[in-house]
Amino acid sequence: MDRVSNIVSENPVVIFSKSSCCMSHSIKSLFCDFGVNPAVFELDEIPRGREIEAAMSRLGCNPTVPAVFIGGQFVGGANEVMSLHLKRKLKSMLKEAGALWV
Repeated sequence: MDRVSNIVSENPVVIFSKSSCCMSHSIKSLFCDFGVNPAVFELDEIPRGREIEAAMSRLGCNPTVPAVFIGGQFVGGANEVMSLHLKRKLKSMLKEAGALWV
């Protein structure tokens, strides 16, 4: 959990993902379309990825990927991010976190 805390505190937007997950791909594409450059950690490709995935599970992310943090706060998975986007709240959150300047 400490490693996750350090990662999310050092980056405005963090996505924990798996390279084979289509929902993770969709969320990463959404942020890139906004012009945001999130810190992406592919849990199936990095050392200790399973430990991070277990931490995501303890945070309540089910499924565990994608797990999105904005401004150091856990936002949720794909459903929560898409819901924020459809409610037109995602963009303001990204601006507030310093990830988007427009």
